[in-house]
Amino acid sequence: MIEGIHHKGLKLFWTGGDTSKLPSDQIRKIKFILEALNRAEKISDMNFPGLDLHPQKGNLREHWAVTVKNNCRITFYFKEGNARLIDYIDYH
Repeated sequence: MIEGIHHKGLKLFWTGGDTSKLPSDQIRKIKFILEALNRAEKISDMNFPGLDLHPQKGNLREHWAVTVKNNCRITFYFKEGNARLIDYIDYH
């Protein structure tokens, strides 16, 4: 279940359907990822083909990431069946 979203655009989209702060060509995949995060009970529930689920490194080593498109990722911390600190990052 989604417990906390850090990124303002993701939060606006998830809570009210406002897509103005997100790339329009990524909305469908972002929606799929957020819905999957909301249903996930364990991290392996996010292991869908094409999402490239992987752990983060360094000081974010307890966080996970999935690929949205090219260098764009949704990152999150998963604990006790809840996704927290959900963020949208574009690694240039």
